[in-house]
Amino acid sequence: MSGLILTALVILVFIIIYQIAKASEYANIIRGEEMVAKSTNKLMAGLLVAFFVLGIYGIYKCHMYLAPLYLPESASEQGLEYEFMMKVTLWITGAVFFVTQAVLFWFSWKYQARDDRKPFFYSHNNKLEILWTTIPALTLMVLVAIGLKNWVTITDKAPADSLKVQVMGKQFNWVIRYPGKDGVFGKTNFRLINDANNIMGLDWNDPASKDDIIIENGEAHIINKRHVQFIINSRDVIHDVGLPHFRMKMDAVPGITTTLWFTPRLTTAEMKTITGNKDFVYEITCDQMCGKGHYSMRGTVVVETEADFKKWIGEQKSYYDIQNPPAAPVATTAAKDSTAAPAAAKDTVKTVASK
Repeated sequence: MSGLILTALVILVFIIIYQIAKASEYANIIRGEEMVAKSTNKLMAGLLVAFFVLGIYGIYKCHMYLAPLYLPESASEQGLEYEFMMKVTLWITGAVFFVTQAVLFWFSWKYQARDDRKPFFYSHNNKLEILWTTIPALTLMVLVAIGLKNWVTITDKAPADSLKVQVMGKQFNWVIRYPGKDGVFGKTNFRLINDANNIMGLDWNDPASKDDIIIENGEAHIINKRHVQFIINSRDVIHDVGLPHFRMKMDAVPGITTTLWFTPRLTTAEMKTITGNKDFVYEITCDQMCGKGHYSMRGTVVVETEADFKKWIGEQKSYYDIQNPPAAPVATTAAKDSTAAPAAAKDTVKTVASK
């Protein structure tokens, strides 16, 4: 029924537009086409100028209205470079947009058709063509060069003292792994993946894997002011590790290991103060559509001091110990043996006494 009503409304709109067009045509015949054309031309020129002014005002108001929703300042040193690049890009493109649109709408008013003016045909100008092709090209080259520099920085080899954290995507959550006391990640094998007792497919034949720590709830802890390298992969489909507060993101691709590194500059506690939000957390989002549960794929990052990190990591058990807890001692057998010994001694005494 709603589809029928919608179709009827669309037909009605077209009929109204047609009737307005016909009425305008009849008005032109009655009043004279030239007079109507002049009046309409002047009206359209004025409306275009008004549209430009109102449009710029609307952009300003939208910016002010949405400003509270913007992310706080970058929480990583490398993110500051991205923010600088973004600001430069916006200033350049914003200035070009304003100037070109102002000239466009001004031309519509300044050079509207009049009886005392004839149109001038201007085919081309080689100097102008070279000018407005070369300047944008050089500007874009500079912006691309800055972007490539920032990209190469975060994807290049991480500093030697970086904290290494593995982030694995799976439908529909993140799994975090830290190396154990040996500082080395154990080997993994995708054939060994089992949600029941081996969520990342650790190879227990490798001694280095037995002290690895796995956080299944997607909460990564990192140290403020210390470089951290995320080693990223996926165990099913393509995901994307999004770190909006750090201005970072990287694809998580099954069968391929990707990496990025950065240096956090604000702890979670400091960011709570800056934002005035006591419940603030750094998020790990999935920025790639990965299935019906994509909307719920969310992890968190806790940026803390080195002392707090050492305390937290020291409280974590290795994944191997969690999945293979030591067997409890059999107390009942020992108790039986302890009660059996005195009984045997009494029997011996009785035998000797009878003899």
